[in-house]
Amino acid sequence: MKTIPYWIETAGPFPDRSGKPLTEDTDLVVIGAGLTGLSTALHSARKGARVTLVEKGQVGSGASARNGGMANLGFTIGVRQAIRRYGLERAREIYNSYGEAVDTVERLVGEESIDCQFRRVGRLGVASRPAHFESKKAQQRDLANYFGHETTLVGKSELRSEIGSDAYHGGLLDPFSAALHVGRFVRGMAEACERTGVEIHERNAAIGVRRTASGRFEVSTERGVIRAGQVMMATDAYTDKNFPWLRRQQVSVGSFIIVTEPLGEALARDIIPKARLIVDSNKVCHYFRLTPDNRLLFGGRARFAPSDPTSDKKSGAVLFREMCEIFPQLARTKIEYVWGGSVGFAMDRIVHAGQTEDGVYYSMGYAGHGVQMATHMGQVMAEVMDGHPEVSPVRDIAPPRIPLYNGTAWFLPFAGAYYKTLDRIR
Repeated sequence: MKTIPYWIETAGPFPDRSGKPLTEDTDLVVIGAGLTGLSTALHSARKGARVTLVEKGQVGSGASARNGGMANLGFTIGVRQAIRRYGLERAREIYNSYGEAVDTVERLVGEESIDCQFRRVGRLGVASRPAHFESKKAQQRDLANYFGHETTLVGKSELRSEIGSDAYHGGLLDPFSAALHVGRFVRGMAEACERTGVEIHERNAAIGVRRTASGRFEVSTERGVIRAGQVMMATDAYTDKNFPWLRRQQVSVGSFIIVTEPLGEALARDIIPKARLIVDSNKVCHYFRLTPDNRLLFGGRARFAPSDPTSDKKSGAVLFREMCEIFPQLARTKIEYVWGGSVGFAMDRIVHAGQTEDGVYYSMGYAGHGVQMATHMGQVMAEVMDGHPEVSPVRDIAPPRIPLYNGTAWFLPFAGAYYKTLDRIR
């Protein structure tokens, strides 16, 4: 098995953007060259700003090319829970932003001619227990009644038309969610940035930000200092100890993915006939889809451990066993790729974006919806930094503090065991 993301290896060559001389003075420094950073840089440069983007690894080497390639509508909290927290109008605004985010990805693909096989194939949320299907019915009613979002229930007797498995008890289909080759999207976004004048500096980690007496910033990097009028942190789950305030506002959770050998047209259409994006209803959930070349990509929280080659292979073995429980017809299928990455979750499981006390901008906590929300929030933050804070759907919603947490998620194995137990009994 290769321990490199399928999306990176099949995206085509990424140029080496390291070793270039740093511009000493600029309008905006963006820290992190994932989708948040690339989108922020692109939209800010389109407004005429001089933008320098610094990245400690390679463009897209974090979560932005380590995910399932799904741009799904909907957030990770319940409709009524959102209304209780924020009131109906604000909850509707936040929910709608997740749909607008998929539109943002589609618009950028068209504007920048990014060949990433973007398709609105639809997302099917499948019920792992009969009681979960009853919850799907309630979710459908709430989405229609409160948010005006129409979805389709798929009963157990009809489910074989959507998935070649008897493991589930029905599902809820959202037709507007999209699949894409996220490696190609990341590469295309970086190329669009450079066409618009953004300087991208890879393998040059930011190690500190200081606000000067003049109100400007000094960004210290491994290769020198950059002075800037504004700074945007776009590191999400990969925020390191050099930025402790942001690191403490969210938990980085490991997620792991395997990708099979090519299945051939017949077997691919047997397991997912309509090429849907599929997510199950467990708390420790699985998500899976067909790749453009008819492999099965299968992901989940296989182990509550950090990602490294050894951990990834152990997680791959867990995922293979779980994949075969759902699709016994894949028992003899070879796994060709396995990798892991980190997903950022705030305590309340929604996106947070704004400014630190020192005036540094940030956006983080995509909770598994990063393909579309990171891209969209980059556009939003370019507007916010241009003097339009009202455009942010999460304006003035501060991330809640996490008790007894200093940025190291020591409690994840215990939380994982708890949620897996709930999945077995509910």
